Amino acid sequence: MSTSNVSNILSQLQSSSSSSPQKITSLLSSAKRELLVLNALIPTPTTPAHILLLARQTLETGALLSIRLQQPDVFTRYYQQLLPFYEVPESSYQSGNDKDSSSQRSKVTGLYLLLLLTKGDYATFHTVLEGLEVEQAGKAQGLEGDEFISYPVKLERWLMEGSYDRVWGATKREGVPSEEFGVFSEVLIGTIRDEIASCSEKAYPSLPIVNAKNLLFLDSEGSVVEFAQAKGWVVKDGRIYFPQSQEDMRTEKEILVASGQVIENTIGYARELETIV
Repeated sequence: MSTSNVSNILSQLQSSSSSSPQKITSLLSSAKRELLVLNALIPTPTTPAHILLLARQTLETGALLSIRLQQPDVFTRYYQQLLPFYEVPESSYQSGNDKDSSSQRSKVTGLYLLLLLTKGDYATFHTVLEGLEVEQAGKAQGLEGDEFISYPVKLERWLMEGSYDRVWGATKREGVPSEEFGVFSEVLIGTIRDEIASCSEKAYPSLPIVNAKNLLFLDSEGSVVEFAQAKGWVVKDGRIYFPQSQEDMRTEKEILVASGQVIENTIGYARELETIV
């Protein structure tokens, strides 16, 4: 059975960075229909190598494009469809006629780990990571040598430490492994910002706007005001006032316990930034 239709669609997809989301979605749907006709959406022991490779490349391309389209649910479905292909030995993809049979498994898996971090799904994160560690055991290069896997692993460690400043620094453009990682990194910073905001409400009655700008990793005081208004905070005389109920009144010791020292660490970083500026 001919694979030319899928190959042609795949070529269009791989050069579709400037295409409209509607066109990309349409091409991906067509590609998956063609793979279904070829009985190639699920690998089998009898699937020819060149069809296996074409199917994996198509699904990986779909996964990466769904990130650029900011469709995390679609990306997750592609990741799940790719898992059976990643269980197939790499030698099964070699037919002798393929110029490029390399897999993008590391990138796709790293992106999935990063997506799990943005959702706060640490249980699944560690389940996936443990599976990778078992596979990698005994190999010359460990996971720390894989830029796509080590990136979310480092972010998760810093998140657990409360080192939000390091996470923020790593999500800057020059710190991300590829363009696709930048999409989820921005979402992760938003998640961190909300967590810091929640801790701030519990730990402090008010904060100067200039401190809040650095604390919340925002670019301007105007952005702070917009963020504060969205949260229902009161902005007055250069300060942000958090809503406080009688139950929220705590001793200094209770404040530190409630905030888990996270605010203290981040405020220290904010002060460092102020001295630089």
